[in-house]
Amino acid sequence: EDGSVVDVPPMAAEGYEKAEPQYVSMPGWSENSFGVTSFEELPQAAQNYIKRLEEITGVPMDIISTGPDRNETMILRNPFS
Repeated sequence: EDGSVVDVPPMAAEGYEKAEPQYVSMPGWSENSFGVTSFEELPQAAQNYIKRLEEITGVPMDIISTGPDRNETMILRNPFS
């Protein structure tokens, strides 16, 4: 109603009637990212997407998988340190 942006959902059901979602459009990528094991090897659009997710959620991405196998995982930061 007042145009303010909030980072948490409304506490009461009535708040959802007034809420309006924000959509973020970002470019996709057609380059293959399957099995990539370092952030720098990802296509630039994929890197930007991950950085934007971190900004929106306020949570750093520590581990990213680019395939089903263990060796298709990149550890950006140690989540236990």
